[in-house]
Amino acid sequence: MAHFAEIDSNNVVTRVLVFNNTYTDSDCSALLGGDWIQTSYNNNIRKNFAGIGYTYDSNLDAFITPKPFDSWLLNTESCRWESPIEKPEGDYSWNEENLSWEEI
Repeated sequence: MAHFAEIDSNNVVTRVLVFNNTYTDSDCSALLGGDWIQTSYNNNIRKNFAGIGYTYDSNLDAFITPKPFDSWLLNTESCRWESPIEKPEGDYSWNEENLSWEEI
């Protein structure tokens, strides 16, 4: 099965549907209207599996999750958000106010 994400005019994913493997982006657009981009459940294409609210970046050819915290930076190779400080091993949660990891 092939997965396709519909994006709005701001390149935000509005829905993800499963189609037959023979479908293409243009097939989905012809059938349902709108703009559709194939995504991979195994992250084989476009870095991350698309989800509702994700953004499609055409320059990186990737789906990117919403930014979790203002201080986090996008790793343009993995297209995933990273904290400005490496997470220690163990159970920690990010404290945006203090810009630090706090033990749970």
